[in-house]
Amino acid sequence: MKKTSIKVFGIGGAGCNAVSFMAREETAGTTRIALNTDAQSLDACTATEKLCLGAKVTFGLGAGGDPDLGRAAAEVDLEQLRELCAGANIVFIIAGLGGGTGTGASPIVAQAAKDAGALVVGIVTTPFEFEGGRRERQAQFGLKQLKAVADAVICLPNQNVFKLIDEKTTVLNTFDVTNRLLAQGIAGISRLLAQTGLINVDFADLCSVARNLHSTSSFATAEASGQDRVAQVLEKLFAHPMLDNGELLEESDAVLVSVAGGADLTMVEVNQLMKEINSRCENAHVIFGAAIDDALANYLSVTLVASGNSRREEKPALSKINRANGSAESDAQLLDSSGPRASSRIVAPAPEMSAERKEQLLTKQSSRQKKSVSRMRQNELPLEIISKGRFEKSEPTIHRGEDLDLPTYIRRGIPLN
Repeated sequence: MKKTSIKVFGIGGAGCNAVSFMAREETAGTTRIALNTDAQSLDACTATEKLCLGAKVTFGLGAGGDPDLGRAAAEVDLEQLRELCAGANIVFIIAGLGGGTGTGASPIVAQAAKDAGALVVGIVTTPFEFEGGRRERQAQFGLKQLKAVADAVICLPNQNVFKLIDEKTTVLNTFDVTNRLLAQGIAGISRLLAQTGLINVDFADLCSVARNLHSTSSFATAEASGQDRVAQVLEKLFAHPMLDNGELLEESDAVLVSVAGGADLTMVEVNQLMKEINSRCENAHVIFGAAIDDALANYLSVTLVASGNSRREEKPALSKINRANGSAESDAQLLDSSGPRASSRIVAPAPEMSAERKEQLLTKQSSRQKKSVSRMRQNELPLEIISKGRFEKSEPTIHRGEDLDLPTYIRRGIPLN
């Protein structure tokens, strides 16, 4: 049987650091490829293969935080990227979004991998809050572009790392925590996709959980050994910060669970594990897979990918936009279709009036004019009456007994000078 070919592309500074960390962790069964526009940083990377992107564009000096330059550098070497992707069944793209190379080049690499026939999974990070709004906006724009190409994207906000560190954790150790999470995710998902399990989970199952749900998609991996390894794994999963300490799992729409262990893995353990996970996400669609791996003798390893309810995120986002516009009442109006309709920039032509209605308006208007001190006269202008087109049969807009489709000066009998 042909072995699944898995290639991991580390793009930009953060991506290259991640693949170097993977080499230290000895993530087996993967080919690690480093891509960067910074030649000096690339030399320090311990990846299996390396490519300095767009050397003729950046001269090996980096993209300077400009995603457009990072994208242009990748486009220059598009053919080489396709060659690097050739033969791969699965391509992982690791990048830190918000800067130049990772943000701009990742969608181009993803497209090259798709052109080569590979299944593409993006695992990316977004900036810390202290890095500022510009990097965050660039990160979100790059994330949107990557999602449009990749089969699945999982996003890990760097801000969540604060849940795993304390006040004594150094900067270097902090980034090791992030890199370890990325390495664990790739190792777990690689095992899930590449190994032939007792109960198989294929790539379509992964995509059904993670595709286009980066804002609420996350993953966690946990391992334990010993007689109480099931209890240990469950405790680690439910307390995992990437799952918001279990809250995301409880609110999820879909959960994919891949269980792996040695030959000593028992059915009772699998049943106990899945019973507890199902109790935490009763309304979710749960996809389960299991595999036996001799390298995990006496160990139990669980990889869990969860996607939360995307609709739950839409309403707060809507409210946030409305508050930014200074409209405190518009939230309820937008969410309640029974309320008054919001005004539109597109104004329909005035409806045609019957002769009787015109006579009533003119009589009413004439009566008001007689009482006016100015003795102004209001005449009907010889304007062309335009059909309402597709609004011809629409119902009039009545508000507090007034027909809002009529001009205000007619409704209120205001003479025009």
